[in-house]
Amino acid sequence: MALNHFIQEMLPAIENEMEFVLTMAKGSGLEEFHYMLAYHLGWEGEGAGPEARGKRLRPLLLLLSSAAAGADWRRALPAAAAVELIHNFSLIHDDIEDNSALRRGRPTLWMRWGIPQAINAGDAMFTLAYLTILRLAESVSLQVAFQAGRILQETCLHLTQGQYLDISYEARGDLTLEAYWPMVGGKTAALLAACTRIGALAAEAEPTTCESYRLFGWYLGLAFQSQDDLLGIWGEAAATGKSAESDLLSGKKSLPVLYGLGQKGLFARRWMQGLISVEEVAGMARQLELEGARDYTIARADVLTKKAIKALDQAQPQGEAGEALRALASLLLERQG
Repeated sequence: MALNHFIQEMLPAIENEMEFVLTMAKGSGLEEFHYMLAYHLGWEGEGAGPEARGKRLRPLLLLLSSAAAGADWRRALPAAAAVELIHNFSLIHDDIEDNSALRRGRPTLWMRWGIPQAINAGDAMFTLAYLTILRLAESVSLQVAFQAGRILQETCLHLTQGQYLDISYEARGDLTLEAYWPMVGGKTAALLAACTRIGALAAEAEPTTCESYRLFGWYLGLAFQSQDDLLGIWGEAAATGKSAESDLLSGKKSLPVLYGLGQKGLFARRWMQGLISVEEVAGMARQLELEGARDYTIARADVLTKKAIKALDQAQPQGEAGEALRALASLLLERQG
């Protein structure tokens, strides 16, 4: 299978690139500082390994997009490392803002080293990302490095905007379905769109092709998040890696929940009374389904999936890398719960 072949080649190269970047954080008296960054990336500490690292989805998307656009994917490695560091910078800060004690089954940075040091470590990852993406000037061209850096800066602004909306929504009871898309566009879709766009840019593809890759990543992100929200309520824990009760228990204003609130029925009336208890979760999930939230979410994910595939078709991905990119998209969009 083409995808497995590329993953086996790309993942070690991604790790090597990030390890090289992190050497810039080393220095006299900075051993623990470097260790903190390596710990968060899943390289050090108890439980270190593939599960602690995550799937490295974003750099894989970037490298496959670059190869499918006709380039040697190795030229895009600085950008692949950069987007993964940006993703992890956002996770460090999200864990603090969400008061999350665990990340991938291990204590989060702020739980181990405190909030001030965790913020500082996240800021370091942010800075390292921009130092490494500038290295595209050596592997591709100065113009591509400048353009990629600008795209990444714009994407980080979208990430912070999405996070602002997510946090602000927690205290609001007047949200509609329309409010959902700007939030997940910033938190999820923007970075995936940057990955596919920068990948094509590193291949020096035509502007129209780069735009098709961007749209592919954008709709892929929206469809992925819609399905994640579906699985967050009705998915099997073994398939999703988390409790299917978690989204209702945490009060997350996901796509099915916002749809249910818009129906102003039994689900909405109970939701507005306060947090859902463990004993109520199964009944609330059934009520949501009866009110049409599950079917609605499935339908929206299907529409967005078709838009993602259409954009990828317009990009005309080439060769085995193109096949692998389609296979990766299918894996993300056909998860079962």
